[in-house]
Amino acid sequence: MDKKTISRDGTPIAYERYGDGPTVVLVGGAMCTGATLAPLAQALSDRFGAVTYDRRGRGDSGDTAPFAVDREVEDIAALIDAFGGDAALYGISSGGALALEATASGLPVREVAVYETPFATDEGAAKGRAEYTERLTELLGQDRRGDAVELFMTLVGTPPQMISGVRMSHAWPGMEAIAPTLAYDNAAMGDGRVPHERLAAVTVPVLSIAGDASPEWMRAAARTVAEAAPVGSYRTLEGQTHMVDPQVLAPVLAEFFGKKG
Repeated sequence: MDKKTISRDGTPIAYERYGDGPTVVLVGGAMCTGATLAPLAQALSDRFGAVTYDRRGRGDSGDTAPFAVDREVEDIAALIDAFGGDAALYGISSGGALALEATASGLPVREVAVYETPFATDEGAAKGRAEYTERLTELLGQDRRGDAVELFMTLVGTPPQMISGVRMSHAWPGMEAIAPTLAYDNAAMGDGRVPHERLAAVTVPVLSIAGDASPEWMRAAARTVAEAAPVGSYRTLEGQTHMVDPQVLAPVLAEFFGKKG
C-alpha cells in the first residue's frame, strides 16, 4: 500500500481505495492485513469507495506505543476524515468489535455491518476467553511469537495437523511478524462478552451477519449483537462459514449500505 494517512498520535496508516462512491471502510480481524479484504473491496467498488487498510502494527502501517483501543478508533477516524468526513463501516471477526466500538465512540458513521464478531454468549466461553488472554499475554511478553500465533489458531478451532502445516509454510514468517497485534484484537474484544452497554450507544443501523454453516455459538453471538443494538438486524448467509465468500457477502453489504433513510 503506497497511500497513507496520519492518525492522531502520528502513526502512518496505509490504505487503498477501490471505487469512487460513498465511503465504506473495511476493518480486518486478527492476523489480517488490508490485502485480506481487497477481494471484498473490489466486489463493492462499482457502487462504493471501499477502503481497505493495514491496521497499526501490520503491513505498511506504523505503530506507536503504548497501544490502546482508542488509538485504533483514531486510525479509523483519520481514514474517514481523509474521504470526506463520513463513512459506513464493515468489520469481520474481531474487526467487527473494533468497528462497533468506533461507532459507539461517536465517529461520523452512517451504518455499520459486522460478520461473526466472536463474542461469548455463555460463562464457559467467557472463561475460555479469559484463559486465552492470560496465556497470550505471557507468550507475547516472552516474545514467543510463533507460539502466540499457534495459541490463536487453536482458539479459533484450527486442527493441530493444519497448524503444523502452516508453521512450515512460506506464510509463517509474515504471521509471526504481526503476532504482537493479536493483543490488539484481544483488547478490542474487551472481556469477550457481548458489550451491551456500548452497543446501546450505537444509534445508527447495525447489520450483524453470520454464515449458516458456522458453529451455532457464532450465530448466537451475531444474533445477540443485533438484538443489543437499538437499530439492529440479523442475517445469515446460506452455506457460508467464518471464511466468507466476498462474492456472496458483497451484495448483502451493498443492499444494506445503499438504503436511504
